Amino acid sequence: MSINQNTSPTLEDIVSLCKRRGFVYPSAEIYGGLNGVYDFGHLGTLLKKNIRAAWLQSIQQAIPHGQIVQFEGPILGPQAVWEASGHLKNFHDPMVDCLNCKHRYRADEIDLNKPCPHCGIKNWTAPRQFNMMFKTHVGAMEDGSSVAYLRPETAQSIFINFKNIYTTSRVKMPFGVSQIGKAFRNEITPKQFLFRMREFEQMEIEWFCKKEDALAFYDTWCASRFAFYQSIGIRSSHTRLRTHEKDELAHYSTATSDVEYQFAFGWKELEGIAYRGDFDLKQHSEHSGKDLSVFDEETKTAYIPHVVECSVGVDRLFLTLFFDSYYEDEAEGEKRIALRFHPRIAPYKAAFFPLTKKQELQMKPIYERMVQAGYSVVYDESGSIGKRYRRQDEIGTPVCFTYDFESDMDMMVTVRDRDSMKQERIAIDRIEEFMKNLLK
Repeated sequence: MSINQNTSPTLEDIVSLCKRRGFVYPSAEIYGGLNGVYDFGHLGTLLKKNIRAAWLQSIQQAIPHGQIVQFEGPILGPQAVWEASGHLKNFHDPMVDCLNCKHRYRADEIDLNKPCPHCGIKNWTAPRQFNMMFKTHVGAMEDGSSVAYLRPETAQSIFINFKNIYTTSRVKMPFGVSQIGKAFRNEITPKQFLFRMREFEQMEIEWFCKKEDALAFYDTWCASRFAFYQSIGIRSSHTRLRTHEKDELAHYSTATSDVEYQFAFGWKELEGIAYRGDFDLKQHSEHSGKDLSVFDEETKTAYIPHVVECSVGVDRLFLTLFFDSYYEDEAEGEKRIALRFHPRIAPYKAAFFPLTKKQELQMKPIYERMVQAGYSVVYDESGSIGKRYRRQDEIGTPVCFTYDFESDMDMMVTVRDRDSMKQERIAIDRIEEFMKNLLK
């Protein structure tokens, strides 16, 4: 399906649609909500599931000769992990407060030479560093020995388990470890809906290799990850790969590039690809006293592997897909909103309608066969056919099948395309073939 985008939605358009159609809700809304935390409804959950599946498939295909194993680590980590990783020392954002209205801001996102945007008074505190990790205590005693942190990234659990993964998975260098899981950052100012959250989900791969091969693999991963976004239907005109300048690099990074997307609020990072060197494994080896090197049978020497990391937020990609697929036009004299999701990403792949209640007995078994075949599809008999089309357009369903008055005679249904709104008739026994072709 081609995408001919002619609408630039605002963030308010996206937020409204997400709640109206059950994709995303404010968390604990009946108690006033929790800033920077959101709940995902049925359609949002299906969409996130499809995002994860597409990501996993893309990394498995990125480097054919390298094995990738999956991993799932805990969200809690002892203080020693974050001391070794550098997060306790370096994971800070600069913070300022307005002394007049008490509003809080990130100091690097506001002009301190100007008045407060909220109250119009210029009366700032001095900037101070704020560590963004959530601190807690494990067990009944709240002392230094019980301190733990909610992980601000998923990577460290991979690094501290590197030797376990390497020996039990029977992998050979180079290889990758992928992980999808929750991370937590106590953002000073969560904002822009799902873009900057306090609780979010990451998809990361750590690619372990020899030092002499690392930069070549870094280039390969940059190209592969950039191509991924076009493969799931995101417009190439709204994405770019930007290499970090030396003064932007994190303390662990030798080279970093970001896949960026042009949101309504500017070019922002979607995914980071970083050559982390041997920093992480070396730090954990030194702090723990455990040997995290691997032995090279060819050279008969041991070495600490180098790492290329690719990291993207599920929620941020979720938001990106809404911005990129949102489309408005006119149908039957009314405004029509459509989410032009790639069929592989769409929550429902197809909708099945009886034209009237009289066709329910004929259409319901066709829909149920598609469910049994494993397709994510929906059945709808409520309202006029036009209203049913509008509902499915607005949640991104690629096609709708309708059983009408002629279907009993010709054993065919009408297929209506979401993007073009064109209709054609196909034989009922060709529906599954049609679905397979749709999802290629």
